[in-house]
Amino acid sequence: MTVRAKTGTGGEMSLFFDHALLPDGWARGVRVSVRNGAILAVQTGAEAGGSRRVPGIALPGLPNLHCHTFQRAMAGLAERRGPAHDSFWTWREVMYRFLGQLGPDDVEAISAFAYMEMLERGFTSVAEFHYLHHAPDGQPYADLGEMAARIAAAASEAGIGLTLLPSFYMYGGFGGAVPVPGQRRFLNDPDRFLKLVERSRAIVAPLPSARVGIAPHSLRAVTPETLKRVIAATTDGPIHIHAAEQTKEVEDCVAWSGKRPVQWLLDEMNVDQRWCLIHATHMTKDETERLAGSDAVAGLCPLTESSLGDGFFNGPEFLEARGRFGAGTDSNIDIDAAGELRQLEYSQRLLRRGRNMMTTAESESTGRRLFTQALAGGAQALQRECGAIAAGKRADMVVLDARHPDLAAASSDVWLDAWIFVAGRAAVKDVFVDGRQVVADRVHYNRDAIATRYLATITKLAQS
Repeated sequence: MTVRAKTGTGGEMSLFFDHALLPDGWARGVRVSVRNGAILAVQTGAEAGGSRRVPGIALPGLPNLHCHTFQRAMAGLAERRGPAHDSFWTWREVMYRFLGQLGPDDVEAISAFAYMEMLERGFTSVAEFHYLHHAPDGQPYADLGEMAARIAAAASEAGIGLTLLPSFYMYGGFGGAVPVPGQRRFLNDPDRFLKLVERSRAIVAPLPSARVGIAPHSLRAVTPETLKRVIAATTDGPIHIHAAEQTKEVEDCVAWSGKRPVQWLLDEMNVDQRWCLIHATHMTKDETERLAGSDAVAGLCPLTESSLGDGFFNGPEFLEARGRFGAGTDSNIDIDAAGELRQLEYSQRLLRRGRNMMTTAESESTGRRLFTQALAGGAQALQRECGAIAAGKRADMVVLDARHPDLAAASSDVWLDAWIFVAGRAAVKDVFVDGRQVVADRVHYNRDAIATRYLATITKLAQS
């Protein structure tokens, strides 16, 4: 599998926006100069001059910090009640059955479609938490990185910024439990996993600004010894791990170690800026404050967490402790950048029976707070120079339609509030990644080809 670099990221160009959100606030008449996919300079109060004018409201593109892209094709397949209480664990059995059908071509087609949707709906980069490594019988492909190459090829075709996170998965439960058959496609020992990481680095090398990190799947999929070994051998790139998503996971972790998952990680590992703890749903007050103080990112996926019935994140407490968070799409059941942030706020409103929970100051815009936190946390979690329209950052920008009925009478932070809480993805008009326009007037540049291949793939899977 050959991965080709995205075209259109070389040379220089200049874009002019009527309005843009910059690190120090809103600005009018913004000229953005781009060279080789990065922002060279930003000028405010400018005239369009010879720059290309892009009408609308320019925002930094939001990073998607957690994605299992193949799950996009199983959206809707787990919405039937089972014989007992349904939960994440019953959903997981549906997922295991589904992934048993997927080959490399299927994964590439599904991934390209999901990445295209992310771009059309406000995300400009993605951290792919990639654990579908091997053939259905668990045997590695001739190229150990076959599936990683398909992810990279899909990202290249769609034009999304990629941080690839090969997932280390060795066991079926806490304490080194034997894996179940549905997990056999995920499994590697430390030696083979580290070879996969190196292969992944070679695979993404042609892609502009791509990154590689590691993703120990969870404490139930590793042992302390194997976890420490792969981290010690991987000194560069982000580290992502699922932690404390479900109450059963917390109970099982306590039974195994005497500690809760987040507590164990904070006590036993050097959790710092490289780390992103995915979900971190079930934390005590002490865990919440310690995680915030570690400078790690909490990777929140509110739409998936709601779909799976996981529970509620300690949002206001984490913010009050100056914690860092970002947003991810996880199972991709509903891909929507604004929707993830809206669901985060609404979940806190339901839990606490109040409004505007994810803010820290009187009169503060909830949309602005959610968006700027998710920009910074997402950029940190992806280790991508993005999350701001500023010199030195990647030219990843989303342009909202200033003529959309829900935004037309607004200005400044109200644009963000109206986008996140009212208009949603319908307001996303144009999208740029690495300076290349990948969405124009709400339509991805390669939508027809990607959608046609995806339709053929899911039709075939439904008949198998």
